[in-house]
Amino acid sequence: MTFKEFRQKRAVKLITNIFVYGFALFGFGVFGAWAVYELGLTNNRGLVDKNNRYLASVSETKSVNNQDSTARFVTQNYLKLLTLGKLYPHNAKLIIDGLRNSKDDRQVSQMLRACEMYLQNDTKYNNLLKQGQSIYGTASTVDNNYNVIEWMNTPEWQALKQSIAKDSAAINKAAEITGVEPRMIVGCLVGEQIRLFNSKREMFKKYLGPVKVLSVQSQFSFGVNGIKDFTAKMVEDHLKDKNSPFYMGQKYEHILDYGGYVDDSVRIKRLVNYHDHTYSYIYTGCIIHQTRNQWKKAGYDISNRPDILFTLFNVGFAASNPSANPQCGGSHITVGDKIYTFGVIGFDFYYSGELSDIFPYWKNRFID
Repeated sequence: MTFKEFRQKRAVKLITNIFVYGFALFGFGVFGAWAVYELGLTNNRGLVDKNNRYLASVSETKSVNNQDSTARFVTQNYLKLLTLGKLYPHNAKLIIDGLRNSKDDRQVSQMLRACEMYLQNDTKYNNLLKQGQSIYGTASTVDNNYNVIEWMNTPEWQALKQSIAKDSAAINKAAEITGVEPRMIVGCLVGEQIRLFNSKREMFKKYLGPVKVLSVQSQFSFGVNGIKDFTAKMVEDHLKDKNSPFYMGQKYEHILDYGGYVDDSVRIKRLVNYHDHTYSYIYTGCIIHQTRNQWKKAGYDISNRPDILFTLFNVGFAASNPSANPQCGGSHITVGDKIYTFGVIGFDFYYSGELSDIFPYWKNRFID
């Protein structure tokens, strides 16, 4: 074999080997890629976030049920919210908006803690928060159960709260019928019942306190809200009179219709019902709504002045004279060693937050 032939033979063999081994390597590569894919080895499993434990603790935030703990919980959260609002008002606003739409007491705490994850090294935030906490921490608590509204610390109010709660179905029904926020009706009820409880203290001690019932009047004024018979008659007339400044609208014209013959005794029986106070609350709702309409038509909208509406309920239609400068007042009520007016008693209750779980605040106090 010549040298030339030898070289040609080696070249052919080399090319053949390259082809064979190359094909084998290619096949192995394809098989390997398939195996990696099938075994999920190409999945991007990512890294565990450095804040993983913090994130979990935020989600694990529990509701606070104890009254004393709840007060501290709310105070601390709002202290944080004030601090956040000073430095990052946009985030504070978002939390407030979220709180308005949430019925979960954990929500504000969770939203604040989510923000604080990014504020752990924020010197301004932490220093300002510490200043607020130091001021709050040095203040001494008067009494965990003490109400700043003094008459609400009396045994009469503690009993009255329970009595009113028992009547919540009737009050809410009357509110729906008359288009008046339930708290407005209750504000009138509180003023009248506190007045009666304190004018009949011995009766309260013997009967009203222990059994937690509302006092029903049956002389001169009638029902749990002390409505006079001629006032009730005026309410009925205003419902029908389209030309009256007190007219509530067609929707309400027939809410106090009688089934047949009516005289004063039938009207009084409606109000003096010891087992069902619904009519007392319906007449009350009508008085509030009609009085508000009178003022609104005169150019003075007192929808957002519960103190004035309570006062006018107490003094009656005849004393309701629309003006630019209405004044809160009404009957004087002595509770303990202090004198309050009917309008202020109702006002105190309305904005106190008491019984708000049963009688929540409406966005609009009247349905026209």
